[in-house]
Amino acid sequence: MTHPGYAPTPQFGSYDVIIIGGAMMGASVAWFLSDNPDFDGRILVIERDPGFGTSSTMHSNSCIRQQFSAALNVRISQFGATFVQDLRAQMGGDPRIPDLAIQNFGYLYLADTEAGAAKLRRNLAVQQVEGAGTRLLEPDAIAEAYPFYALDDICLGSLNTRDEGYFDGGTLFDWWRRKARENGVESLMGEVAAMQMSRDGTRITSVSLMDGTRIGCGHVVNATGPRAARTAAMAGLDLPVEPRKRYTWVFSAERPLDRALPLTVDPSGVHVRQDGPASYMAGSKGFSDDNVGFDDFAMEPELWQEVAWPAIARRIPQFEAVRVVREWAGHYAMNLFDQNAIVGPAPGVDNFLFINGFSGHGLQQSPAMGRGVSEWITYGGYRTLDLSPLHYDRVLAQNSLTEQAVI
Repeated sequence: MTHPGYAPTPQFGSYDVIIIGGAMMGASVAWFLSDNPDFDGRILVIERDPGFGTSSTMHSNSCIRQQFSAALNVRISQFGATFVQDLRAQMGGDPRIPDLAIQNFGYLYLADTEAGAAKLRRNLAVQQVEGAGTRLLEPDAIAEAYPFYALDDICLGSLNTRDEGYFDGGTLFDWWRRKARENGVESLMGEVAAMQMSRDGTRITSVSLMDGTRIGCGHVVNATGPRAARTAAMAGLDLPVEPRKRYTWVFSAERPLDRALPLTVDPSGVHVRQDGPASYMAGSKGFSDDNVGFDDFAMEPELWQEVAWPAIARRIPQFEAVRVVREWAGHYAMNLFDQNAIVGPAPGVDNFLFINGFSGHGLQQSPAMGRGVSEWITYGGYRTLDLSPLHYDRVLAQNSLTEQAVI
């Protein structure tokens, strides 16, 4: 089976950069690298499923926020918001590229305990230093702005409606791939089965595909999402990333709300937001949150009735009568160490780079991450946003940079 834009065999025997994984992160690295006038090498993207049917990219809810506990994550999303909302100019002014916007319905985090409220206050302090538009709301203020909530158990909320909400991640993904191809990036349909190392074990000299094809390499970028640990193991590296299921439902309501619904993060862990003019999207973990198989996308039939819908109807009584119109399960590439991205070089394997473990934040962080990895390859360091706190060496040193605001 062939796919447009994907070759069955590589055009060359070696490439300056091989990107393993062609979904959102791989596409971002490919475009930023190929668009950099200081980089003139050959780039190959290897993708096992060019239809991306099981990728985290295609299962994403495509939202962006600045309400994080780590300052670096706030800055990462701020660049993402700038990039998305100025996409044409960011990609060179090509008149074919459409205007994109963020639907700023915002995120509203709700706390029902003093410990939860204290966490919102700590996060607010970080976000305000970085210039985010977050503000804390007492229950009376929440009720005034959004009178449909039941707030009898709520003691505090955290809301930002500036550069927080939904954006069209599919269009961003499409244009990164299209412009990368026009810039000379080659895409190959295949799956990497092994990596060959130099005699001293400090460099990858080539990668081998399932069909036995061997391709020489300069740098290798691990952009394989939930499969990232398996890819890292080929280079002798232990990466604490596993696929974790997240469930999504799109539903209509018998009595729609009279205003846009922020992405509401309920203390139960269930979240719900506006999806269309009269439809809504909800998400949740499963009954357990264990490691799952790469190809396990089965729904848990009782989860909606027993967990998600009761939490939603409890918080928004107007949603007591709803109808699910679509549902699916996707995978977070969960970093079990500290729920933060692992990006940049691998100590001990000089030409292997991570862009992994986004724990549900990948789509919104992809512009900054692709730019950062491309800078590291081209210059040996970062020229814009310093991503070194997210390097793999923190895992080896057991020095966590924990992100508290993981949904």
